[in-house]
Amino acid sequence: MEQTELERVAEAILFAAGEPVELERIAMAAECDPDEAEQAVRSLMDRLSYERRGIRILRLEYAYQMCSSGEMSSYVTRALETRKPPRLSSAQLETLTVIAYYQPATRAYIEQIRGVDSAYSVGALLNKHLIEECGRLNVPGRPILYRTTPDFLRTFGLESLDELPEIEKMQFGKQELPQQEEETES
Repeated sequence: MEQTELERVAEAILFAAGEPVELERIAMAAECDPDEAEQAVRSLMDRLSYERRGIRILRLEYAYQMCSSGEMSSYVTRALETRKPPRLSSAQLETLTVIAYYQPATRAYIEQIRGVDSAYSVGALLNKHLIEECGRLNVPGRPILYRTTPDFLRTFGLESLDELPEIEKMQFGKQELPQQEEETES
C-alpha cells in the first residue's frame, strides 16, 4: 500500500474511533508493518499541523488519537456548548502528582508523602478518570495500587510520562514495593 493510501486508512480509523488507537491495531487493519503505519500517522500529524487544520493527531505513548486543534477550542466549545472540566483542588493536584511520579502507588504511600488523609482526593481523581486501579500490593491487607490513565496524559498535553518535568525525589525516595499481582483489565 502506498504512503498516501496508508495515511487515508489511518485518518479514517482515528476519526471513527474517537479514542486512542494503538499503533499495532492500525498496522493490523492496514495489513502493513508497524513502522510503515507509524510513518504514515506521523506524516499525517505533520501535514495537519503544517496546514493549521482544525484537527490534530496526538501521540499518547503507543497510541494515537484524533482531536480538535487547541486553536479552535473556543469555537468548538461555543458550538457544542460543552462545559469546562471541573478544576482540580490543590489537594487533588498534590495527590495526582504523587501518583504520576511514584506510580504504582498505594493510598498509604500517598498519605505518607503528603502527610494527610487522601481518601477524598483519590476518589475524586478516580471519578475524573485521571487515575485508575492497577492491581493490589502483595502484603497483608492487599492495598490497591493506583496509576495515571491516558486521560491524564491528554488533560496535561503529554505524550508519555517521560515528559513529566524532573523533580527532586523525597529523601526516602520511591519505596521498593513488594511483589505485586496485576489484575487483568477488560
